[in-house]
Amino acid sequence: MSLLCSGGTASSRHLGVHDGAGGDRGSGEDVSRHLQARPRRLRGHGGSAPVCISASGAAAQGVPAGSQDSGLEVLAVQRVSKAQAWQRAGRAGREESGFCYRLYTEQEFDNFLPMTVPEIQRCNLAGVMLQLMALGIPDVMNFDFMSKPSPEAVRSAFDHLELLGAVEKREGQVLLTPLGKKMASFPLEPRYAKTILLSPEYSCSEEILSIVSLLSVDTVLYNPPARRDDVLAARKKFMTSEGDHMTLLNIYRAFKKVSGNKEWCRENFVNSRNMGLVKDVQAQLRDICLKLNLKLESCGSDTASVRRCLAHGMFLNAAELQLDGGYLALDTHQPVTIHPSSVLFQAKPAYVIFNELLHTSRCYMRDLCLVDADWLLEAAPEYFGRKLHLTRT
Repeated sequence: MSLLCSGGTASSRHLGVHDGAGGDRGSGEDVSRHLQARPRRLRGHGGSAPVCISASGAAAQGVPAGSQDSGLEVLAVQRVSKAQAWQRAGRAGREESGFCYRLYTEQEFDNFLPMTVPEIQRCNLAGVMLQLMALGIPDVMNFDFMSKPSPEAVRSAFDHLELLGAVEKREGQVLLTPLGKKMASFPLEPRYAKTILLSPEYSCSEEILSIVSLLSVDTVLYNPPARRDDVLAARKKFMTSEGDHMTLLNIYRAFKKVSGNKEWCRENFVNSRNMGLVKDVQAQLRDICLKLNLKLESCGSDTASVRRCLAHGMFLNAAELQLDGGYLALDTHQPVTIHPSSVLFQAKPAYVIFNELLHTSRCYMRDLCLVDADWLLEAAPEYFGRKLHLTRT
């Protein structure tokens, strides 16, 4: 959210309202008053950013808290640091002396961390380690990061890559496998890269490229609260009991069928600009696939093949229905629940894979796909034989 209140005479004072996420976006040179809201903001890796009002950036940021240990991407609400709050306050004094109004107490501000925790110390390192190894960096386990992540986080990243088949231990060294070298060719999270590389086996490369592209940009859907009933009516024709991935795929197929018609986008509450970005991302991924001599084909209406491929590539993000009606993330044994925005919210499928976890009052799974237990066992027999047994006992 970004708002500049302008107008009036040249000597008028102006008020700037910002989300704290946009850097210099929307900051006019004549803005001399800024508003800082209570520090609450969500920020996610590779996802959209729900925000509260903030002019000088004291909206708290959501970080992938705890994801270094678990290997799962978790969005959690966190306060910003003092450094971030002061940086935003500087907006009010660019051209002349101004004012910053903080909508929280001085005592609360005093409890902020002095500096923001570096992202390298709070995010899943699997993608970073994969790229370092692809560059030929020796001894990446002891790589001299400027802001060193914990040894546990580094080991967790390699365990993650080993489960995906990207690395192997040989003669005391950790080396890239042939699959890992191909995965490093994609500017994507390792799980997405593996899913694309597996897709020719299931004759669904086109569908997987579309889904990965849809997950790689900000949300392609918008939901105006005042038109909730209209949104549900428009969305209903695309929904499928197979989950959010397949629902998004249905929307993207319909978008392409009308050649991205903007009127169609307005009627169906689809963000045409972000859909255009999806097409750009898909074209880039397609080029990489062609360079790797991957066979690109469509499975048509055989959506089970798409879901099976997703299960084999994203099995680390699997959850199992429990007797009490809740879910358990199989990798971490963490209790999770389906996010209300999911098409599966009212359903209780036995097994699902999810794109990310969101921590608010509860831990929610977002972007879900219905999968079979047999597919998970096929993807990683030893791993899931152990995980499924543990949850059942």
